[in-house]
Amino acid sequence: MTDKDLYFYEPSKGHGLKHDPFNAIIAPRPIGWISSRDTKGHVNLAPYSFFNAFCYVPPIIGFSSTNWKDTVSNMEQTREFVWNLTTMDLAKHMNATAAHVGPEVDEFKLAGLTAVPGKLVNVPRVAESPVAFECKVSDIVRLKGADGKEADAWLTLGEVVAVHIDKAMIKDGVYQTAAAHPIVRAGRRGDYFEIKPENMFEMVRPD
Repeated sequence: MTDKDLYFYEPSKGHGLKHDPFNAIIAPRPIGWISSRDTKGHVNLAPYSFFNAFCYVPPIIGFSSTNWKDTVSNMEQTREFVWNLTTMDLAKHMNATAAHVGPEVDEFKLAGLTAVPGKLVNVPRVAESPVAFECKVSDIVRLKGADGKEADAWLTLGEVVAVHIDKAMIKDGVYQTAAAHPIVRAGRRGDYFEIKPENMFEMVRPD
C-alpha cells in the first residue's frame, strides 16, 4: 500500500478549510426528525443531524442538540418525544421545520403537515411519514470534552415504546429500508443523500 498524501489538522486549532469537514466525513447520518410537546401544550417539530440507534433491548435511539433548544427543554419537561422518518417526498417539509421560530409556533402547521396523536405518549407524529417511533426519555446528558469541560450540547436518549409502520413498507414480513426513499444528512449546511433500492447491497457477516 502506497502512502497517501494526508491533510492533517487538530480540531482545537482550526481546520483551515473552507468548510469544517467533520460532519461531512461522518456521513451519511440518519435525520432525527423529532416532535415534542411542552407542559403548556405547545408542539415542536425539528430535525437533528446528530441522530442514531444505540440499543436493541430495550430499543433506544438518541439525538444531540447543539444549544439548549425547545426540543430539549420539552424533553426535560414531559420526558416524551416521537421520531419521524424523513423521506424524499418529505424533504422540503422537514427543511421547513428547521426554521428558528418561537415555542408558540406550531411547526406542523408551518410545514403543512398533519399531526396525529400518539398512542402511548402525549406527542403527535407526522401522519405523512411512513414510520414513527413513540419514545420515553431515558436520559439527557450534557456532553463534555476530554478535559471534562462541558460542551454547549445535550444528548437525549429515549426508549422506543411504540412503532408505526406504513404496511406498504413491509414485504413478506420484512421491512424494506429503501422502499421509503429515506434521506440522510451529508454535511455542510445543506447536503443530503437519498437512499434508493438500486443502491443497496447485502454482505453477510463471516460469523
